[in-house]
Amino acid sequence: MLANYLIGLREGLEGALIVTILVAYLVKVARRDLLGRLWTGVGLAVLLALTIGAVLTFGTASLPESAEPAIAGSLSVAATGLVTWMVFWMLRTARDLSGHLRGTIDRSLVGTGVGLVLVAFLAVGREGIETALFIWAAVQSTGETTLPLIGAALGILTAVALGALIYFGMLKINLARFFTWSGAILIVVAAGVLSYGVHDLQESGILPGEHALAFDVSSAIPPESWYGTLLKGTLNFSPETTWLSLLAWLAYTGTVLTLFLVKSARGRTVRPLAVPRAAGTSTAATATATVPAPIH
Repeated sequence: MLANYLIGLREGLEGALIVTILVAYLVKVARRDLLGRLWTGVGLAVLLALTIGAVLTFGTASLPESAEPAIAGSLSVAATGLVTWMVFWMLRTARDLSGHLRGTIDRSLVGTGVGLVLVAFLAVGREGIETALFIWAAVQSTGETTLPLIGAALGILTAVALGALIYFGMLKINLARFFTWSGAILIVVAAGVLSYGVHDLQESGILPGEHALAFDVSSAIPPESWYGTLLKGTLNFSPETTWLSLLAWLAYTGTVLTLFLVKSARGRTVRPLAVPRAAGTSTAATATATVPAPIH
């Protein structure tokens, strides 16, 4: 539940910030008449994410039992790759996220503004697809259903609430610090999902070494114990880990986490990024968050 709450919070806040900037800018340029088109795009993006989640859940359940490990393993590896790309994309793009989105909106305001539906759909849909795939993979790796989904839902609801508070100027968040810490934790979670995916591919026979165990500590850390469940849910730790799964976890964590921390350290100098103030609002409505300065 905790790991999936973090996933929902992190990915949800990215989407909430995008929507906040889009809405505030339309209000600022006195184009409230296009807010309906904006929310249409956001709604379609959310619907797409829910559809993908449903297809992954019910589609894989109807597969032959022999095919499930191969599909689950492949999707887990794909989810790890996608979330890794998005973590680094946000680290780079957040420095000028507001300016990038405003420029995209300006090009979509020509004529009836129908293009704004596509702008909102693509901007939010990208986050939604990533979130749906990664949460599905994380839920699969825990072997549970209800609590991980509750955690993800609570994380997304928290992100929506934070986005509203930022829009109305009631909350300021150091985005540089938030995305650095949450990104690092998310990389560790993704490493567990990757390890789980590799084990599934071994179970399906695609990868070798299913019975070549690096360690077996199931007697010291029973999977049914509270601490075994905690380690499984947060780090996707398995008491019986194969050599290939362990090497995948170590290689991914060592490489990706180191690269992420190095890139984050290069952008320690921060500058303010302001959500555009909506016309007619008080000065408090300009929510400011600090983000890294450009990396040279």
